[in-house]
Amino acid sequence: MPGSGRDIVAALLLGAVCMQVSAQGIFTCVDAKGRRLTADRPIPECTDREQKELNPTGTVKRKIGPVLTADERAAEEEKNRKALEERNRLAEEKKRDRALLIRYPDQRAHDKERVGALAVADDAIVLAKKNVEDLAKQRRKLETELEFYQNNPSKVPGMLKRQVEENNEHTEAQKRFIANQDKEKLRINARFDDELVKLKQLWAQRGTPPTAVGAASAPAKR
Repeated sequence: MPGSGRDIVAALLLGAVCMQVSAQGIFTCVDAKGRRLTADRPIPECTDREQKELNPTGTVKRKIGPVLTADERAAEEEKNRKALEERNRLAEEKKRDRALLIRYPDQRAHDKERVGALAVADDAIVLAKKNVEDLAKQRRKLETELEFYQNNPSKVPGMLKRQVEENNEHTEAQKRFIANQDKEKLRINARFDDELVKLKQLWAQRGTPPTAVGAASAPAKR
C-alpha cells in the first residue's frame, strides 16, 4: 500500500500539532459584540474583559483578568498599597500586644510598674524642692549683704550681683524642672491608663483574671 507511508507521516504530524495545542491550552471569551471566541493563545479582542484558559478536558485552568488602563492600574496599585499597609499595621499591633502580655501577665505587674515609674518622678521632685530650699537660704544671705548697699545700689560689687543673678536662674530652673516632672507624672498615668484598657481586653481573650494590687498599694492618680 504505497499511500500508507504518507498516511502514517500525516497522522504523526497531526498528533504533534494536537499535542502542541494541548500543551498550550485553549483560550475562550465573549467579546464586546457578544461573540464567543476561542484560540490557542490569549485573545486580543478580549483584553478588556475576562478570558478563560481551558485544560484539554474543557475544565478551567485559569482566568485572565482584563488589561487595566493606566488610571485603573494606578488605582489598583494604590488599593494594594493600602492593603499592605493595613496588613503591616495589624501585624505590628499583634506584635505589640504579645510584648505587652509578656511584660504584664496580670494587672498586679502593671500596677507595680506604674507605682515604680511615678516614684522616680516623685523622688526627682523631692530633690528639686530641696534644691529650691537651699537656694532660698543662699538668697537670704545674699539679701543680707545687699542691705549694706540699699542706699547706694551702684556700689554693689559685681561678684555679688552675679551671685544674685545665678541664684535667681538656678531657682527658676528648679521650679521649671518640678513643673515638668508634674507633667511627666500626668503622662505616665495616661500611658498606663491607655495600656490598662488594652491589657484588660487581652487578658480577657486569654482568660487571665486581671488580678489587681490591694487598695493600699494601688497607684494614686496625680
